[in-house]
Amino acid sequence: MKFLIPLALLAFVGGSSAAMATDIAPPKSCFLITQFENWKAPDDKTIYIRVNLNRFYRLDVTGSCPSLKFPDAFLITKTRGPSTVCSAVDWDLRVGQTGQPGFQSPCIVKTMTPMTPDEVAAIPKKFKP
Repeated sequence: MKFLIPLALLAFVGGSSAAMATDIAPPKSCFLITQFENWKAPDDKTIYIRVNLNRFYRLDVTGSCPSLKFPDAFLITKTRGPSTVCSAVDWDLRVGQTGQPGFQSPCIVKTMTPMTPDEVAAIPKKFKP
């Protein structure tokens, strides 16, 4: 009987650590902020982003972010905590303009949606990141 308790305990601990390991691994829709490659905005409420070479996401912003449409606009991304982006709450976006140091307009991301290949193909060429 002495061996049953340690073996049962070992099985329990081993099983829970395996479950914990899968909980730690980020979902497939997550990416590192350093993998963020490019972006385009078709309007003042939508941003298409490309991650690595072939992953695309649609970011919908709360309200309006007119700075997105400026010809010399660029995104400033900050992370809070880990550098993994998995959902809208992980974004801290601001839009800056070349030649306007210090001018930054916040854009609050409401939703982050992974795009299917068909959705990516439907993006007009001038708005494809």
